[in-house]
Amino acid sequence: MNLTQKPAPSEYPPYFETYLKRLPDTDILAFLAEQVETLASLFENMSEAEAEKGYAEGKWSLKELLQHMLDAERIMAYRALCFSRKEEIMLPGFEEDSYASNSDANRRSLTDILAEYRLLRQSTIALFKSFSSEMLMREGKANNAHYNVRAIAWVIAAHENHHLHIIRSRYLLQEV
Repeated sequence: MNLTQKPAPSEYPPYFETYLKRLPDTDILAFLAEQVETLASLFENMSEAEAEKGYAEGKWSLKELLQHMLDAERIMAYRALCFSRKEEIMLPGFEEDSYASNSDANRRSLTDILAEYRLLRQSTIALFKSFSSEMLMREGKANNAHYNVRAIAWVIAAHENHHLHIIRSRYLLQEV
């Protein structure tokens, strides 16, 4: 098993199935690298004020959504690291709404958030490249759900893909 073959449903929690179905069969690390440019292009001409608005009352601003994507990727990469090292304890989940509301993302510049995103993605890709084939197949438990390491790379890409769709369709009102 490697990172060019989509994981089987037994390798990740069922609630990610819908997200993963939307991904192409591809080299997931190359796909993760491509996502950086796709996401960045959506924000290249956006003002700070535009990035600080939600698409509806009570919805996250684009900056908060970006910060959520960063938080989720960091947490998932940490899970992959732990499972690759044979961590035996169950890792906690996280409350995404609480994280978003406590991120203070709107005080940061969009340029700063995007720069952090680029660095984080480089780090995530480097982490997955560091894993041996054996490590990629190691399993662990987080938030009462089982994953294996390689599936987490796909989950990271699928989660971002989901939010890219939301950004285009709800925030930017583009046809998708």
